[in-house]
Amino acid sequence: MAMQIAKSPRLSRKRALDYAKVMRIALYQPEIAGNVGAILRLGACLDVAVDLIEPMGFAWDDARVRRAAMDYIDHVALTRHSAFEAFCQTIGDARLVLMTTKSAQSLYDAAFRDTDILLFGQESAGTPAAVAAMCDLTLKIPIIPEVRSLNLALAAAIATGEALRQLRRSPTL
Repeated sequence: MAMQIAKSPRLSRKRALDYAKVMRIALYQPEIAGNVGAILRLGACLDVAVDLIEPMGFAWDDARVRRAAMDYIDHVALTRHSAFEAFCQTIGDARLVLMTTKSAQSLYDAAFRDTDILLFGQESAGTPAAVAAMCDLTLKIPIIPEVRSLNLALAAAIATGEALRQLRRSPTL
């Protein structure tokens, strides 16, 4: 299956998206249901689409997803992809921006675009080198050297917030 779109009104926004024209958060094989739920809530609140690239480390109907997303899950544009290759078919001309601790470039030194796709790797392993090599830009969130990394949902919130701030895009203004 090339792409699986969540069909239930409880799992996806009802409006159709032109995926080549919107900012998106993409999660590569996420492992923790609570993080996915929190990021779905983030996407709903900031009007940013979310892509889930399977396989995931939990069952989609996991109650932890719904607990973290709450009723916000009804307001997010969500697409599930059966594999990274299926996700790549939806990129079009958008720029794939990988958020990784392995980058030398700070998130705050980047210039974001309206159609950027912010890609985040697995909580335990990040993204494979082959996936990272396909990205147009790699960025990191600067943190003190004594710690390893931020929680996935926090990193997504920081990166998405900075991108939207730069673009002066707000769902309420």
